[in-house]
Amino acid sequence: MSTEQAPLSIDVTLPREDVALVTVKGFLDVDTATELHHHLANQVHHGRHHLLLDLSAVPFMDSSGINIILKAYKETRQVDGSVRLVDPAPAVQRILDLTGVSLTVPSAKTVDDALADLNSTTPGGTAATGG
Repeated sequence: MSTEQAPLSIDVTLPREDVALVTVKGFLDVDTATELHHHLANQVHHGRHHLLLDLSAVPFMDSSGINIILKAYKETRQVDGSVRLVDPAPAVQRILDLTGVSLTVPSAKTVDDALADLNSTTPGGTAATGG
């Protein structure tokens, strides 16, 4: 039985001009978090100020992953954007709950739910003020 972790896989799709759906697969830890941060920062740099992070295929996340989520949250807020987590795997959800991240960064069960929530808080595809 191998204990080697699967490499991180990151797929980006654009459900809306200002929204990036970032689907993450694999372990999100000190060895892979920088790669995810580069992807997220690149999306914000290119005008996609709302990030949907699909974490349903992330079986493990350590404090490095939490740090990247919080950095993305801060960076998107600076440009009137947002981060929403989509269907975090149970082990990841537990970490988010224990650290209080789930109180700061909203999550949704599905991509459609996250988009609906985003649409209700950012009518017409523009960021709402306040938070």
